[in-house]
Amino acid sequence: MKRDAEPEAIEAMRQQTLLAALEAPRSSADDSPGVRAYRANAGASAERSLGAAFPTVRALLGGEAFAQLAREFRHADPPRRGDLGEWGETLPAWLAGHAGLAEWPYLADCARLDWAMHRCERAADASFDAASLGLLASAEPGRVHLRLMPGIVALDSRWPLASVHAAHAGGDERLFDAAREAIRRRQGEAVVVARSGWRGVVHRVDAAFVAFMHALASGADLAQALDAAGAGFDFAAWLADALRWHWLQGATLGAEPGLAMTQGD
Repeated sequence: MKRDAEPEAIEAMRQQTLLAALEAPRSSADDSPGVRAYRANAGASAERSLGAAFPTVRALLGGEAFAQLAREFRHADPPRRGDLGEWGETLPAWLAGHAGLAEWPYLADCARLDWAMHRCERAADASFDAASLGLLASAEPGRVHLRLMPGIVALDSRWPLASVHAAHAGGDERLFDAAREAIRRRQGEAVVVARSGWRGVVHRVDAAFVAFMHALASGADLAQALDAAGAGFDFAAWLADALRWHWLQGATLGAEPGLAMTQGD
């Protein structure tokens, strides 16, 4: 985090240290001008794409350090599709295992949130089946399956990933102060990422919400999902939020395919 003078100087030193840690020998197997130009253009495009998908990570590390990190990541896990917007899914796990990033232990979970936002905004559109919710009153919970909207992701982290994201998205000094304090206290946060129109939105929730939604996404019926959420889970509160924030697509009888969700470390 960086805003006032002292934290900014500390971050600058960290970023220089990170750049040194990320430097790696370059291959000279094919050094022709054409190949160099191709590689430079491909690398620049990949770095821009990764920066667009992971804006919080880029802001935390700084542009120069992020560019070097993107080059190292591209070497470790190069794009395998023509659409660079599909590249970056493995970055959070790669960051978590990177020896040069020990001073940013929250970075991997911030990357998970960035990727969740990115994927949510690229998800297919779906309409809400309001009539299907009548099953909540007419059928036993063990027969009802709730379907979440495409792109929904629930994350539970031991770090304040939502606070860090909000600070860098909003740029308010008070948000930076709150995020720094939350990091210092190792304050975990849980979130749901969903679409509002075409934009991804981060909703702070409690861990029971995440457990419930992970169970739904794995194909559990309503009764099983309620058990997974625990005795303190307030289904009425969850349903109100799900309807308000467009998390819910509808309800069916019988099993439904799960939606991929990930939890932070």
